[in-house]
Amino acid sequence: MNIEKADMKISFVSIEDSITAIGFRKIAAVARKIHPEIEVCYLVPMGMRSLFKLLTKRDEVSANISTEDLNTIGNHLAKSDMVCFSSMTPFADVTKQIIAAVRAANLKTYIVWGGVHPILYPEDAIQFADAICIGEGELAFQNFLNSYERGEDYVTTKNFWFNANGKIIKNTFLPLLTPSEMEKFPPPLYADDEFIYKKGQGIVQLGLSEYLIFNDLAYNTMWTIGCPFKCTFCQNSKFIKMDKNYAKLRYPSVDHIISEIKLVIKKHPHISLIRFYDDSFMAISSNVLSEFSEKWRKEIGVPFWVYGLLPAYVKREKMKSLIYAGMRRIRMGVQSGSERILQFYKRFNRPGLIADSMSIINDFSKFMSPPYFDIIVDNPIETSDDIIASLQMLYNAPRPFRLFVHSLRIIPDTEMEKDLAMQNIFAKDIGSVLGNVKPTFGNAMFYLLSVVKPPMWFYSFAIKRIKPFEKDVPTSPFFHLAYLLYKVRLFIDRIKALDFSILPGKLGWILWKLGIVGFVQQRRLNKALKSIDQI
Repeated sequence: MNIEKADMKISFVSIEDSITAIGFRKIAAVARKIHPEIEVCYLVPMGMRSLFKLLTKRDEVSANISTEDLNTIGNHLAKSDMVCFSSMTPFADVTKQIIAAVRAANLKTYIVWGGVHPILYPEDAIQFADAICIGEGELAFQNFLNSYERGEDYVTTKNFWFNANGKIIKNTFLPLLTPSEMEKFPPPLYADDEFIYKKGQGIVQLGLSEYLIFNDLAYNTMWTIGCPFKCTFCQNSKFIKMDKNYAKLRYPSVDHIISEIKLVIKKHPHISLIRFYDDSFMAISSNVLSEFSEKWRKEIGVPFWVYGLLPAYVKREKMKSLIYAGMRRIRMGVQSGSERILQFYKRFNRPGLIADSMSIINDFSKFMSPPYFDIIVDNPIETSDDIIASLQMLYNAPRPFRLFVHSLRIIPDTEMEKDLAMQNIFAKDIGSVLGNVKPTFGNAMFYLLSVVKPPMWFYSFAIKRIKPFEKDVPTSPFFHLAYLLYKVRLFIDRIKALDFSILPGKLGWILWKLGIVGFVQQRRLNKALKSIDQI
């Protein structure tokens, strides 16, 4: 296809349960630099966030979209010469339906699919698109779009596969970006002439009200890429299989991330919280974190959360430095209290590591909201003793803490898939590759321990009822009670902490406008600075 650049219409479409879309925003910014008129859209099959949903919904993904909506979206996108989708696997089926709707309206529209799903499931994704991005996207998409618009041989673009009239062209990978190369790309696209699909209204302008509904008073980002570990339950294990350098932590300078945040706050002065979704934030060296801490406190002054910690990198001095800067919540992957299961996951561990990291975090508990720990359940090789080992770890853990409970997922073509296959266990045998937490008595105990430490007599009675995984298990009435208590506890945490930043919609913005959010945050910062040296 050879279309004049000025006449070519391109649409970028993110399909997920929010408008966070961190990777998508990076690629969209790169594309806009080449083709400023690119239309950027967000499709959220789950609908708008609300306080009711925060309190009542299960931690699960269910992406459905009506035929009427599909036709409306398809007809709109079919007006573009190229449509570039980004989605994760839970939204792959919806993406396929929308692609079909676009093709039904215009067979000439060129379809590109990027995001996590094409990377993990390329053989599936390429059947529905003309091109898929199978690796890091910034440089690859820049090369692809430049070649495409110039009428050059774009099907040789590395990090891409192409479906040329049924012939699959599989290209090799580009070297991963270096820190200096990362700094050459524009900051992620944010609040810059974007659109969102609303049921009954079609594709409409994305404005402040939608940002407040989905992101409240927060901005979501990532500073680092990579993880030094190869846990078999994690998508990073497959990334490392593609390129061993995914195991190295890569990130631009402190000044670069500070600049990104400054630009965002300039556009949205109400931003009162930054959420970092890095896989291994504390793996950053101590001297860099120290520089970050000083510059963040002086130049940004906004609290931040860190959603990716590994126990091996939780160090007292790093915690102290980040608390000083304004860190107010953390999330750490624990996964299991069973040594046997951690070995099965190929997860780095040593005796006492998890307990030591929990203890260090607890020493700073008065400066933060309760920390979150990730736990994996519904593992078909777990015995009752393995599950009890995890429960015992949490029963003994210093409080307060909260849990994110995840049902095990199997990523195709990974070491875990092969390890389970050797035991004649396959994805279909555990219900789903991306299943929801099963309503078992054992899983109910995880939610209960996240809320309260029950008396020993009750705990001793309860663990005798723990059973190993079953594919089809009857619902435990206790599960729904424990889950409800868990959700209520999270809500109380937020009220108690006066954490206005998590209120969806205009209520949080009004509290910011009245100066209440800033007053509370400054008061907490001053309190932390006065007592941090005592730790």
